[in-house]
Amino acid sequence: MRVAGIMSGTSLDGIDVAIVDISDEKSRLIKFCAFPYSKKTRAAILAVSNTETHTAAVSRLNFALAEQYARALLKTAEHAQIALKTIQLIGCHGQTVFHERSNTLQLGEAAVLRERTGIPVVSNFRSRDIAAGGHGAPLVPFFDFLSFRDNHRRRVMLNIGGIANITVIPAGASISEVIAFDTGPGNMVIDQLIAASTGNREQYDRDGRIAATGQVNNPLLTELTKDPYYRRKPPKTAGREQYGREFIQRLLDTGLSFPDLIATAAVLTALTIAQAVGGEPGDLIVSGGGVHNRFLMNQLHALLPYMRIATTADYGIPPDAKEAIAFARLAYQTWRRRPSNVPNATGARHPVILGDITL
Repeated sequence: MRVAGIMSGTSLDGIDVAIVDISDEKSRLIKFCAFPYSKKTRAAILAVSNTETHTAAVSRLNFALAEQYARALLKTAEHAQIALKTIQLIGCHGQTVFHERSNTLQLGEAAVLRERTGIPVVSNFRSRDIAAGGHGAPLVPFFDFLSFRDNHRRRVMLNIGGIANITVIPAGASISEVIAFDTGPGNMVIDQLIAASTGNREQYDRDGRIAATGQVNNPLLTELTKDPYYRRKPPKTAGREQYGREFIQRLLDTGLSFPDLIATAAVLTALTIAQAVGGEPGDLIVSGGGVHNRFLMNQLHALLPYMRIATTADYGIPPDAKEAIAFARLAYQTWRRRPSNVPNATGARHPVILGDITL
């Protein structure tokens, strides 16, 4: 079955589209494209993220984002030189603008996407897991287990997006033994500091160059790592609620230079990831935008010398494409009427079929 996965994450960098041929046994990527958000769209999303805002702004953005998702899929099919009608299903995560323990909201109206493409859409993946007592996240561990489980080696899948999260797959594990959770900030804090320091001219620290010029402020780093979230047992999730405007203002109020703040934020990401990975050797397989931050990746190598660190590219999956591919797989599971949450990861009472289908 040919499925398109559409993903836009908490980093707010844009829309990822993966066209994937999926069977019960495997997934084969046909084409992946990334479409950056304009500054206007990014600002509009930030304006309704985790704030008290007028319902009209949320509703308008819900429809506007769906139009962008549709255009992104049409362009991806064009780049792949495949007929749109060969795509049988869309799995669209939508843009998260609010997420907490008992409720969640992703924008991107499925009816608009269905109308513009003529393809059935699976959307609203997180709500059913929450209804079953879970956090509604993380949902990618199902894909991680299917794609990366190894009979002989412990594997830890690390995705560094806006938030960093891991899926721990013990050697020879069954799906009930998989553990997954958000470790804390990924790129989100770094990106916001870059935007603040450049007047929004830049949105991320290219190759970690600015972090490399800064000095880590150890007193600030020690204070930040005291957050009880890092010691809380999973299941647990994090988001812009913890690492948004208030967190950034707290950093700016220290009066430290931007390079020092950015270096400290990058080490915070690396330290909290290393703490979550733990001391047992194995493979650390990294995906997400953070793989391009050399400073951050060097920190991980230094903190985790006993882990064999690679990226998903070494396993045939582009690091930036993994989550879009994962939501194509989740949509396939939903279409086949099969559960795809991992209760041990989300905290749900039982496995459930995720998402709504718009025919």
